[in-house]
Amino acid sequence: MTAALSARSLGQLAVLTADLPQETAPAPAAAAAKDVVRIEQQYASAKREGRWVVPRRLEIVGAWGNVTLDFSEAVITHDALDIDLDMCGGTLRLLTRPGMVVDADWLAIAHSKTKLRPARDPEAPVALRVAIGGRLSMGKVEARPPRRWFGK
Repeated sequence: MTAALSARSLGQLAVLTADLPQETAPAPAAAAAKDVVRIEQQYASAKREGRWVVPRRLEIVGAWGNVTLDFSEAVITHDALDIDLDMCGGTLRLLTRPGMVVDADWLAIAHSKTKLRPARDPEAPVALRVAIGGRLSMGKVEARPPRRWFGK
């Protein structure tokens, strides 16, 4: 006990535990991305934030509500994300991070607008290409970096 409490390095503790059987901890499971994720909402808001796994394809169906996809801490396992949008009267907001490219060239809009801002670090290598297609009426698609707060 004295030797364990007075140890100052891992090497000194290794001598004390040499006769114990080796037990390997199970490796943490890699984040498995789904191929397709569907988000449906009406008259409400949906949000993906924090550490979420980005799928290959997102189907978003909504009416009169907002959908926010925050990629700041998202786990990106593929190099492309296709978003199939069918939204009326709401906002699709993508909070991007360096290395993301967003295009809405395949989106049919009616009485709507899109505002796609480039990432803050244009020199970052492209890690994720997001292609938005489908239909948007009386709504908005916005892609931008997260807001910076004063003093941060």
